[in-house]
Amino acid sequence: MTQTREALKQDFLHQAGLSDAERHPLPGDASTRRYERLIRADGTSLMLMDQAPALESAPCLPEASDAERAVSGYNASARLAAGRIEAFVATANYLSDHGLSAPKTYDLDTANGFLIHEDLGDGLFARLIAEGENETPLYLAAIGVQARLHELTPPAVLMGGWPLLSYDDLALKTGADLFIEWWPQFDASAPLSDQAKADWEGLWAPLRQRAETEASVFIHRDFHAENLLWLGERSGVARVGLIDFQDALKAHPSWDLHSLLQDARRDVSPELEALCLDYYFSLRPEVDREAFMANYAALAALNEARILGVFARLIKRDGKPRYEAFMPRMWQHLSRNLKAPGMEGLHQWFVANGFGDRLK
Repeated sequence: MTQTREALKQDFLHQAGLSDAERHPLPGDASTRRYERLIRADGTSLMLMDQAPALESAPCLPEASDAERAVSGYNASARLAAGRIEAFVATANYLSDHGLSAPKTYDLDTANGFLIHEDLGDGLFARLIAEGENETPLYLAAIGVQARLHELTPPAVLMGGWPLLSYDDLALKTGADLFIEWWPQFDASAPLSDQAKADWEGLWAPLRQRAETEASVFIHRDFHAENLLWLGERSGVARVGLIDFQDALKAHPSWDLHSLLQDARRDVSPELEALCLDYYFSLRPEVDREAFMANYAALAALNEARILGVFARLIKRDGKPRYEAFMPRMWQHLSRNLKAPGMEGLHQWFVANGFGDRLK
């Protein structure tokens, strides 16, 4: 008889010596992953990650062709880790090895998708700021983490054999195309013709190719204020705790910066964004700022189109209407990036296809 998920979890906790720990489930997000905080008798805590591998389609094999990835499903095409526990562990080890604060692994069941790791606490940037903490030092510390990562040449394979793949043309296209697939289903007043879809592809293709060519650094891929924790008792870049990095790739260094500074979930003022970018370039004076910022605008726009498509899918397919509240912020970010030099064609595409009123 097949064990239930709860029975498997209880067996794992027993083998880890944590059968008697208090279990406190944490709120879920848009993923299939679940967390529980485990409180031991001495009052110390650990985190239990529950990610059943069967809930996700297969991840991308390093040698897979574009055609094979398309057949394998969305995770392979987009180069997502498919919730694999081993991806989290390998990425955490890479970050820790370079002086950054990722949770330490204590117990692991790869086959069933269970992991017990260090509890970095509740000091999420977003929560601290909402409670009145000055956001500027937190954001500048996060920029320091980015500069540190961008000094490094990432390996092709992380510890344990997990590949660090590139954010390549197909992965970028798979993400951006969520917009043209799902937005018309969310908003029936915005149908897209075959010609509009062909024009969309033609406009994005050279930008994607440029991004693939310049993919050179480790990216967290979901680097924002709800995945960063303040660890004030530590020093330097270790003061920023990192979570939710299992989908890491090698990509253009602007990716995590625009994820942080053009956040889908909270407002970051243009002044703070500018301050953070100035600080980044001061830490990396060898970078060609003009060329970097051209990619920053292009990839931010692509990511914002992707996120709008994800939100539309979460609402229409998954019945999660709360994501509609984030859409106006993403349209605002997208509008600003479409006004950057070199983005004129895409700006005109959005106007010509009925989105002009949203680009304000």
